[in-house]
Formats: sequence, C-alpha cells, structure tokens
Amino acid sequence: MTDAAQNSGAPLDPDVRRRRIKVRAWRRGMLETDLLLGRFVDSEVHRLTEAELDVFDALLEAVDRDVFAWATGEAPVPPEHDTPLFRRIVAFQSRFYGAQG
Repeated sequence: MTDAAQNSGAPLDPDVRRRRIKVRAWRRGMLETDLLLGRFVDSEVHRLTEAELDVFDALLEAVDRDVFAWATGEAPVPPEHDTPLFRRIVAFQSRFYGAQG
C-alpha cells in the first residue's frame, strides 16, 4: 500500500485497512474473482483478525485466474495460499457458484 502510515512503519488503522481490502477485493479485473472475493469480504471483513487480514492481503496479490481456479478446484491451491481463511472463502462462495470445496 502507498499510505503514508504504511510507508512510515506505523500500523494502518484497522477500519481503514478493512475498507481498502474491500475496494481491492471488488476491483480485481476478472468478474468471477471480484464476485468471489468481494462477496466474501463484504460479509466477513468485520470479523477478520489482523492475521487474517494479512492472509487476505497476500491473496489479493495472486493472479485472478489462479485464485478462481483454486477456489473452483480447477487447480491445486499452492501451500502458501492453502489456509483456513482460503477454505472459508471457498465454502462461502460455494453458495453462489455451487462449487465443491
């Protein structure tokens, strides 16, 4: 992130961080991934711990097509993204896509 607080090493306010994550989750570029991550974050971001926000931030750095392929079972999830949070996202999204995960 380019926020001055981030650059100075000061922790970003958790509410600001959650809002930024919501924006990033919805503006991925691939509609399917926008829906996958955006719906989850709209529903769950207020429940995520700081550690889970870190995991979600790392997931936001992954390529859209890869994230969607992992979530739908089209491709195996790499170990660095095979987290309890990612499994929650998959379970959440299965209600919308009917994917098994």
